[in-house]
Amino acid sequence: MSDDEVRDDGYDDFMDALEDGEPYYVECANGHASLPPRRLCPECASEDLSEEPLAETGEILTYNVTHVPTPEFADDVPFVLGIAEFGDVRLTGQVRADSEDVEVGDTVTIGTDVSETDGERYIAFDLA
Repeated sequence: MSDDEVRDDGYDDFMDALEDGEPYYVECANGHASLPPRRLCPECASEDLSEEPLAETGEILTYNVTHVPTPEFADDVPFVLGIAEFGDVRLTGQVRADSEDVEVGDTVTIGTDVSETDGERYIAFDLA
């Protein structure tokens, strides 16, 4: 990391764990699950959070094919953007598959990829 790069500890720690094959979510003592970074549970404001392993596979709940992106993804289009449920948490990510191969209910695994536009990491899903 160069001196001019800024590290977002909670988010970058989560992305590092994804890259290392050790994804996690946080859970409060009341059983509410959410994604890092968190200092408080978004449902009950508990500060007692623990890191729990994320399920190895998830299920596509919905998706769309993006043709008109935000500037950060201008060179990446078209791409499939999906929401997948991994146990108790839902994540949004790009599905690394052709749109005609993606269906609601598909099983996916999670990882990271890099935007062709700006070189930043993002959450990516692969069909299982």
